[in-house]
Amino acid sequence: MKIGIIISQTNPETVWNVFRLANFSLKQGDEVKIFLIGEGVEYEKSSSEKFNITEQAIEFLKSDKARILACGTCLKSRDQEGTNTCPMSTMKDLYALVQECDKILTF
Repeated sequence: MKIGIIISQTNPETVWNVFRLANFSLKQGDEVKIFLIGEGVEYEKSSSEKFNITEQAIEFLKSDKARILACGTCLKSRDQEGTNTCPMSTMKDLYALVQECDKILTF
């Protein structure tokens, strides 16, 4: 199954659980793409010892069936540049994700 996940917030516990679900889904053999939009592009700043989002994101990106995309406009509006764990993308990429995925989850 192809799963698309859209993250538009920075609540640490929520984002941590999203990545936990994404990692679990990969272990089940699914393909998972995460699109960060709005506040979601700041997800890395929410990582903490209790909710280690960075650790989950690094684990996620080890899979060849995993991909993270981030809204370029949202990054630019926050004076951020794309990174490996938050790569700059476009609305066209979000549209393609919605078209190709079997399931879309939003957080």
